[in-house]
Amino acid sequence: MTTLNRFFPKVDRQIPYEGKDSKNPLSFRYYDKNRNVGNKTMGELLRFSVAYWHTFMGTGSDMFGGPNFKREWHKASNPIDRARDTMEAAFEFFQKLGVEYYCFHDRDIAPEGQTFVQSCRNLETVVEFAKSLQKETGIKVLWGTANLFSSPIYSQGAATSPDARVMAHAAAQVKNAIDATKELGGENYVFWGGREGYETLLNTDMKKEQEQMARFLHMAVDYKHKIGFDGQFLIEPKPAEPTKHQYDFDAASALYFLKEHDLLDHFKLNIEANHATLAGHTFEHELAVASAAGKLGSVDANRGDTMLGWDTDQFPVDIYSTTVAMMIILNQGGLGKGGLNFDAKVRRSSTDPTDLFHAHIGGMDAFARGLLIARRIIDDSALSGFIDKRYDSYRSGIGATIMSGRVGLEEIEKWVIGAESPVLQSGRQEMLENILNSYLT
Repeated sequence: MTTLNRFFPKVDRQIPYEGKDSKNPLSFRYYDKNRNVGNKTMGELLRFSVAYWHTFMGTGSDMFGGPNFKREWHKASNPIDRARDTMEAAFEFFQKLGVEYYCFHDRDIAPEGQTFVQSCRNLETVVEFAKSLQKETGIKVLWGTANLFSSPIYSQGAATSPDARVMAHAAAQVKNAIDATKELGGENYVFWGGREGYETLLNTDMKKEQEQMARFLHMAVDYKHKIGFDGQFLIEPKPAEPTKHQYDFDAASALYFLKEHDLLDHFKLNIEANHATLAGHTFEHELAVASAAGKLGSVDANRGDTMLGWDTDQFPVDIYSTTVAMMIILNQGGLGKGGLNFDAKVRRSSTDPTDLFHAHIGGMDAFARGLLIARRIIDDSALSGFIDKRYDSYRSGIGATIMSGRVGLEEIEKWVIGAESPVLQSGRQEMLENILNSYLT
């Protein structure tokens, strides 16, 4: 059993729910796991997950400065011992925070070896240890994935590398990462093409690289079926960074890619808020695009900084954003096997391990509050009533006739000649913004 106060002694119990008037910074003001919201509990609807890479492997380094976090779980000299300590710290944190899920990259939980075979053995060793902790605690894996971007061999892509040997290495790594995810009972597996793109067309055959990427994903689908992994496959779009142009730029381009290469039936999307803004979209836009296609599978919950142009991965605290996000998620009936993974990190100056609790509490409360507000807005038909009425003209008359496919341009022209000119109707944007704001207070 994990030693209760080995790594986080300042937090000596599970974070409690104390209500919105609580002044205790180590308590939830809105997240009440067992509270019913509609016909499900808050815990069932939100399915929060902790990102292993930022929370336990983060060092505080950035492009202008080296590591500055001094973590007790990183002190062991032996890499496997260090990995075990980190895993124990993670499960202590999960229990004290009161979450049921975590997400990982293969190279987060197990150190890379001198050879591929040694890396695989390291992963198997740590997976067995994680499995024992999961059995003791009931904590589960929301999703696993492979790190196909950190190693120097992936500097020109993994599946899209011009070197077939690199692609083969990536495929073998993914095979083992899927095995690890299955062994740990993971409910999803994510593909994030961190370097699947190009820097310049002067040395790139874009069509060929996309065909390579499609073949790579087809092999993964085939392997999934072969081993009987019933987890959901997810694609996580991102426009750039580290690669200048990435092939999974946003939800729309990812969906097009999947459809073009006969993969759409096998994947859903994992939408990240900060990736959406890097693509020039809002978080809710990307959620809506994926949801409209029936492909919104899971969410990486974070935010960017509008004053900065890179992936800052900050914890979500904007209630407007979480409210609109939860409206989309509720309107599609939830996320199914997916969840809300905090792909977010504390700031470089937040050096106390207890800050990890404050950060997650803030994010969980922000989404819990957004959920409650979204439920009220939906139940009151505060926005949907207006939207339904706005499209009334397509339910009968010429609108219904057009959408039925029974007429073409010539028939429509005859109707227009005999009809009155249309009168412009107001979109009432300002009124609707005021209505939404009235629920936020």
